[in-house]
Amino acid sequence: MQMVKEFRQTDTTTPVVLMGYLNPIERIGYENFADQAASAGVDGVLIVDMPPEEADEIGPLLKSRDLAAIFLVAPTTSHQRAATICAHGEGYLYYVSLKGVTGAATLNADDVAEHLAPLRGMTDLPLCVGFGIRDGVTAAEVAKVADGVIVGSALVNRIAESLDAPETIAGQLKSVLAEMRTAMDA
Repeated sequence: MQMVKEFRQTDTTTPVVLMGYLNPIERIGYENFADQAASAGVDGVLIVDMPPEEADEIGPLLKSRDLAAIFLVAPTTSHQRAATICAHGEGYLYYVSLKGVTGAATLNADDVAEHLAPLRGMTDLPLCVGFGIRDGVTAAEVAKVADGVIVGSALVNRIAESLDAPETIAGQLKSVLAEMRTAMDA
């Protein structure tokens, strides 16, 4: 939360979404977590191992603090299940573009577009796509069919590759993101 507070000192407009697991949140308590997140300047929370049906306790706490509860939809999610997730989601819907481990497989933008089409009929939320976006080419392909592009592993991998020269990490990340932005804007 401290990093978000520091970030908010210089940037109050870029949305910040915390993505993580339920256990650390349970350890500090739902209400305490929601208070800390709101105080830090967080905009949304994606708890990857909490389905909407289990968010009855934390959901209202997030909502009362203007924190969006964001949920995941995968290629294997049934139509009925997707409708439930869409009904509970806020902020945006995170579509997981691949089956498998993040950053490990090849993304197919046509498959993504095919899966996003029925979701558009279920929700007015922006449909943002993550998993498998590793460079400008994949970012541009996804940007053509989605409302947002989520990049994670490509940045984590770049950090890991640069640990022996930490002073280069910021530049490396800026380079990766600039490549993606340029490709999406082309």
